[in-house]
Amino acid sequence: MTKPEENKIVIACIIISCAGPFFFCGCNQNPAGQRTLADFSTDPLEARAAGIIQQALAGSDPQVRANAIEVAAATNKREFMSDIQRLLRDEFVPVRFAAAVAIGDARYPPAKNGVIQLLKDNDENVRIAACYAIVKLGGTGAPPRQTNPGEQIRVAMTSSDQKVRANAAFLSGKIGDVTALPLLYQAIRDDTSDDRVRLNSIEAIARLGDERIYQKIWAMLISAYADDRVCGIQAMGALGNTQARDSLLIMLKDDLIEVRLAAAEQLGNLGNIEGEKIVLDALTEGISAAPDPESKERIQRLAALAIGQIGTPALKKFLPELLKNESQFVRLAAAKAVFKCAIRDNTGR
Repeated sequence: MTKPEENKIVIACIIISCAGPFFFCGCNQNPAGQRTLADFSTDPLEARAAGIIQQALAGSDPQVRANAIEVAAATNKREFMSDIQRLLRDEFVPVRFAAAVAIGDARYPPAKNGVIQLLKDNDENVRIAACYAIVKLGGTGAPPRQTNPGEQIRVAMTSSDQKVRANAAFLSGKIGDVTALPLLYQAIRDDTSDDRVRLNSIEAIARLGDERIYQKIWAMLISAYADDRVCGIQAMGALGNTQARDSLLIMLKDDLIEVRLAAAEQLGNLGNIEGEKIVLDALTEGISAAPDPESKERIQRLAALAIGQIGTPALKKFLPELLKNESQFVRLAAAKAVFKCAIRDNTGR
């Protein structure tokens, strides 16, 4: 990995990578004329957040659409699913990939035929995303003589295409396929694997609960490179055992605010709110001390994501302003946080 420039750290493991102009209008009309959560939510903050997500899903930038799909899927709101289903036919590969994964995560049966059509997509990344969705939808409905969808994902881990291998590793972890563990360990050891493949394989192994991966993740946490540390934090969050939580607590003391925020988010997801002060400091002193607009935006975005996982009243009060931020990166992260907090409030966790 290349060493990031000071204050220019690339934290691709957790950033919602969306950019471009965005203007929120209270009416929140969408091109298809469909009603969304924003049309009937009794909570003004949720309605505003829904409007942000809805317009991003219909945006002209494919990167925005792809990341808006992830945010929409995280809300657990069915009202967004028809838009995600429509994006199964998007002309851009990352959008179709994200839409198929979201359909699988939501277990949304109305989109099953659209997902099955993606099994014939020209791009292998999209095909294995469709396989993931089919497995999550119950594993039935694939064309006759079609290779078992789960097996197709495992086979893709041996592809010569690094992006396909990385995505197959990612999907194997999400799908809970413990039979893929030998392939994932092989990918880590393979000299031909690039960083994307190794990082996704490590996180997938952690997600599958194999505690043998702990030492490799710990090595990432003590790396001199901040992007390694952030990706290690993601993997520790996926592992989620006591040892992983203790390691994340240590990362709250990292020298870089971005790394501390990543640790706060993952701890929050594990039910530990000790990162609350980190987020509060980031939204006050951290922003004022940011050396440039890019750094300020990054801090606000990561802080918003952490708020969604921690969800304390002291942090939630920042969400209305974050939803109005000039950056679409920040607005989408804040919209995700609004719904994550609502889920936590409704479920008591």
